[in-house]
Amino acid sequence: MYKIMIADDEGIVIDSLKFIIEKEFGDTCVVEYAKTGRSVIELAEMFRPDIAIMDIQMPGINGIEAMREIRKGNRDVLFVVVSAYDKFGYARDAIRLGVLEYITKPMERTRIVSVLKKGMGIIDAEREKRSNDLLVKEKLETVVPIIESGLIYDILLQEKFTEDIDNYKTILGFDKPYAYMMSVVCGDSQVGSHMTNAVGSSVKMQQHYQEVRGCLKEYFDCIVGTVMSNKLAVLIPCGKDKMDYNERIDLIDKARALVRHMRGKTGISFRIGIGRAGVLQEMADSYNEALNALAMTTGSVAHADDLPIGCDYAGDYPIHLEKKIFDELEKGQINGVLSAVRAFFCWMEENNPADVMCIRLKILEFVLYAEHIAYQKGGMTYHFSSRQDYLPTVMGLDSAEALRDWFLERMGHACQNILRKREEKAGSIIEMAEAYIRGNFHRDMSLDEVSRTVNISPYYFSKIFKEGTGKNFIEYLTNIRMERAKELLNTTEYSMKEICAMCGYSDPNYFSRSFKKNVGVTPTEYKHA
Repeated sequence: MYKIMIADDEGIVIDSLKFIIEKEFGDTCVVEYAKTGRSVIELAEMFRPDIAIMDIQMPGINGIEAMREIRKGNRDVLFVVVSAYDKFGYARDAIRLGVLEYITKPMERTRIVSVLKKGMGIIDAEREKRSNDLLVKEKLETVVPIIESGLIYDILLQEKFTEDIDNYKTILGFDKPYAYMMSVVCGDSQVGSHMTNAVGSSVKMQQHYQEVRGCLKEYFDCIVGTVMSNKLAVLIPCGKDKMDYNERIDLIDKARALVRHMRGKTGISFRIGIGRAGVLQEMADSYNEALNALAMTTGSVAHADDLPIGCDYAGDYPIHLEKKIFDELEKGQINGVLSAVRAFFCWMEENNPADVMCIRLKILEFVLYAEHIAYQKGGMTYHFSSRQDYLPTVMGLDSAEALRDWFLERMGHACQNILRKREEKAGSIIEMAEAYIRGNFHRDMSLDEVSRTVNISPYYFSKIFKEGTGKNFIEYLTNIRMERAKELLNTTEYSMKEICAMCGYSDPNYFSRSFKKNVGVTPTEYKHA
């Protein structure tokens, strides 16, 4: 259905246009008309036409001015200008207003019909675009919560997070460098710092999840996780890594209002804990701070910066280097560890040259903690007396160079142990997988089956298998099958169908296509070559 408005002060013109439109387009069009500039503006506000056929010369407000007013309230209307005057000024003004056509009177029927069809085509295309946009938006309303939950899980579990972070930021459309976490906890009622009936209230919050999510989105530009027990983890991107006093107070007031709003919407009692701001890789710490803040107070909202949670560092202590050292260590990135260790030692040497004892203690602190991680992450065996010479060794090192070298050596050794154990485990997994594939390639086999055999997830197995063999699972399996097929073609008189089955293929045609793709010739050509 198209809504067409005619604006002309001549009744005969209006009647002629209505006749043409109704004869050509029938009941697909609704036609309204007005004869003065003022009345056409008022009609446009009420009728909201898709196409407006406008005469320039009308009593009162002229057609050009009327179009300007109509355009203010309806950006999508298509104007068709008709005029008895073929004047450049009118045409220029009409063009500026984005008219579809400028037609001089007397108007030809075919010209009017052609212009209206053109306009209807534009309207149809725009409607289809809007419909598609709404469909995409509808799908996003389903997909985005899943993606947001994936980001929250990655933050809390730190699983593959570094390599996925840019993808999450692009898909979810935020580019702020920092964020902080909120923990939204629900219950039937509050007793001290504890919310009662965690299990029952978690069921209620799950039932009201969309309402709770909507409330959170209304108050904050945030990313919302799924219900975990009676808690929701919420990520709020921000522009800086530290809030000043007034910002923190405003945030707490807004969170309190949110608590009241959510209770009014759902009938569930809520508390909100807020962690400190930082980079996304630190958001697991921020979430724990949010939970600890709630545990340490009885208020409906608690902010970590108001409570003695975590550790503050005096002066210009390079906490970023300390974090980098141990982040790189856990990943087994030895070059990253050594680079950060050198930078940290330079800071100690430049800022505390007289505090040799403090430097020794800090070196021992880092080395012992690094080895603690290595014991946990690297599968090493702990011996109670294995580090008995560390203290006398460090105390006997007087030069900065000697202290730095010992520091680098021990930190590098801890990182190598983590990396070595990881490589040994990966190598063992790959050997088991290769043996299984070679023993079972003759039947239908999937990546999931092999990953179950070596007892690790398909995603991780796929990753380490490609890193270890240089081929993905399908490529490796196909290569084994092709080698066996070539051997059978060269040394036996089995039929092509038998060879096909012996190599794990159920379809001879598919086997032939795969053979030619990987070997370069068909099985028959290979056998007779």
